[in-house]
Amino acid sequence: MTALTLSTAGAATLRADALVVGVAKGAKGPVVAPGAEAVDKAFDGKLATVLETLGASGAEGEVTKLPAPAGLKVPVVIAVGLGSVPEKDAAFDAEALRRAAGCASRALAGSKKAGFALPVASVEDAEAVAEGALLGAYAFTAYQGGENKLAPKDKKNGNGPKSPLAEVALLGTKPRDKAFKAAAERAVAVVEEINRARDLINTPPNDLYPESFAAVATAAGKEHGIKVQVLDEKALVKGGFGGLLGVGQGSTHGPRLVKLAYTHPKAEKTLALVGKGITYDSGGISLKPAGHNETMKCDMSGAAAVFATVVAAARLGLQVNVTGWLALAENMPSGNATRPGDVLRMYSGKTVEVLNTDAEGRLVLADALTRACEENPDAIVDVATLTGAMVLALGHRTFGIMANDDAFRTSIHEIAEEVGEASWPMPLPADLRKGMDSPTADIANMGERMGGGLVAGLFLQEFVGEGIAWAHLDIAGPAFHEGAPYGYTPKGGTGSAVRTLVKLAERTAAGDLG
Repeated sequence: MTALTLSTAGAATLRADALVVGVAKGAKGPVVAPGAEAVDKAFDGKLATVLETLGASGAEGEVTKLPAPAGLKVPVVIAVGLGSVPEKDAAFDAEALRRAAGCASRALAGSKKAGFALPVASVEDAEAVAEGALLGAYAFTAYQGGENKLAPKDKKNGNGPKSPLAEVALLGTKPRDKAFKAAAERAVAVVEEINRARDLINTPPNDLYPESFAAVATAAGKEHGIKVQVLDEKALVKGGFGGLLGVGQGSTHGPRLVKLAYTHPKAEKTLALVGKGITYDSGGISLKPAGHNETMKCDMSGAAAVFATVVAAARLGLQVNVTGWLALAENMPSGNATRPGDVLRMYSGKTVEVLNTDAEGRLVLADALTRACEENPDAIVDVATLTGAMVLALGHRTFGIMANDDAFRTSIHEIAEEVGEASWPMPLPADLRKGMDSPTADIANMGERMGGGLVAGLFLQEFVGEGIAWAHLDIAGPAFHEGAPYGYTPKGGTGSAVRTLVKLAERTAAGDLG
């Protein structure tokens, strides 16, 4: 991954491939942001004028490259837009800094080192710039650059993808200050785990399936002191995990339930996280139409987020117990697959009539939720790319939050907004529960079409133990980005919800959630 250093050099003396500065959108044109004073001086105080001449406005996401003047040690200056100038005495928003740094990192692909002289008024600002720069430098290239055996031996095979920016030098910080050091270390740990989640989401389903995902989790557990338990098909049958088995029985790759337990000797609270891990979702017998299944390798994004969060908690040494449950299965059509009309007996003992095999995520989550609740955590959060209905409701950049406790839902929403992940609190209307009544079983896995994302949440709530605060994050929209990269968000897997969950674990450790 891209290296991060807190540089003691000034903007005028730093030796690097490029220097990144901020520019804001003012009422009368672009305004050079704090941190770029030395650069502006090198331009004889006319940096804003030069940028305006080149068409720059300071709008968010705007990147302008300039040849550096003689007063700097770098060959290139990159001015990145921060959006509107803050009101008097206000600092730039942390998310604006995060996105600007990400834009700059993406523009610097192929470079060895770049200095970031963005406005850093606090430790929090420094951490935001570090996160954005590191997240923006991500690239998934594991399956690119293969050798063309038909090409002449003495010729290179194509240009290939550019490697990510190798080093980020953060300027305007206090490298010897403990708070700045801690912020940098946290940024590196969290981003490395987000990128681990991104890698898993982007891995083709012929290579990532329940067993191989479980192997990755087991290896990470050994590396970071996390206890890992894997329930294979035999163990799932013995335990009566009908939801996981029902979804996975159509595939040659059997399902798994993976438990990751990070514990701290001084922890007073336990947070349980449950992730949907459908490593590929064909829809099963209720087969998805063409155009809707090409990206379904991303249907394990919830499990990837949970996995990354547990590892991040361990790396940060958080004083809280964090248990992750990865409900892993591949949903395929075959002669062995669950049929619409079948009834599954879940781990909880409830029976579920399967009306649509493409509503499979709630089935694997239900088993994992019940098992997680048996350990009586103080709170439980499930994360899933659960419904297309949530994408219709909130779009591609915002995830929905449902909960059985309004205060808990509000806390998660506030945390998500704080860390820069767009979210929105959603209700669980009791009247929608009746639509899942079944004449054959205790409940059906489908209900009313309208409000389908809320119906899925109501289904999951049926499998949550009494007295346990529970929240459900439907990340179907932001988990996988199919368009052009923006800010620090790449094309493909995004690692959605990891920052929210890590901050939730930190708040729980600090006792800030009540």
